[in-house]
Amino acid sequence: MTGPLMLLDTASLYFRAFHGLPDTLRSPDGTPINAVHGLLDFIAKLVTEYQPAELIACWDDDWRPAWRVDLLHSYKEHRVTEAVSGGPDIEETPAMLVTQIPIIRQVLDAFGIAVVGAPEHEADDVIGSLATQASGPVDVVTGDRDLFQLVDDASGIRVIYTARGMSKLEVVTESVVRDKYGVEASQYADFAALRGDPSDGLPGVTGVGDKTAAGLIGTFSDLDAIIAASAERNEGMSESVRAKILAAADYLTVAPTVVGVVRTLDLDVPDARITPLAIDKLTAARRLAVDLGLGGAADRALRALGNDVTAT
Repeated sequence: MTGPLMLLDTASLYFRAFHGLPDTLRSPDGTPINAVHGLLDFIAKLVTEYQPAELIACWDDDWRPAWRVDLLHSYKEHRVTEAVSGGPDIEETPAMLVTQIPIIRQVLDAFGIAVVGAPEHEADDVIGSLATQASGPVDVVTGDRDLFQLVDDASGIRVIYTARGMSKLEVVTESVVRDKYGVEASQYADFAALRGDPSDGLPGVTGVGDKTAAGLIGTFSDLDAIIAASAERNEGMSESVRAKILAAADYLTVAPTVVGVVRTLDLDVPDARITPLAIDKLTAARRLAVDLGLGGAADRALRALGNDVTAT
């Protein structure tokens, strides 16, 4: 199989699967498996449709890294159910999904799908580093707009955007970002910092929405220049907008680091090439699928990954 490296924002996909399928989907012992089942069907569809040569499930080893929180305490604060000293906080997650996360790891491993995370970093940072350091084209699969900052036509990095559902996948390239938001993909992180994002606890600049943020970036190119212009009473900025930027100065000092994905992680990446499993591993994968009651979803995923599911 020839094609790009495909990087999965795994949590984004299994949350979507969990909420998209009924929790009546259960294994023979009664364990909920709707997220596992849905994730396998997502993988089957993505691999079949986009034909990647390599596949990596990127993992949140730390969904709310302390270094981001130290810069901006509100970062994802509304999702915390328990603060943990010296370790990742506990994220608000439905109990029936929590039960399935270890099973998802087990199934990904059994199906030969590489899983990569990094201590003190989110899956976004893993994706940013793998995509930036890749030697060929990359498809990033996510429902998170923040990863639009990685889109780079020259390097062949695009986003397969899932927010509208798996039946309405959107391929995001530089022109798509430009048409949607009025900024370049390389400017998207600054745009997001200005606009804010309540789902991540990013307040943004009060009174600055998409249109104003895009206009400021179009005039001044980047956040540093916008901040400098606000201090200098630059002619390209109204007094009302200038006052809003100055009032948010402390936030804007840290926001680019919080919003920007890390691209420099030195990751230990296993072989991610999509190749058929050895017969003993395929037998074990199918046995696990039967034990979990994954049915056709398992067969579809295994088949998409190049396995002959009639061989065992």
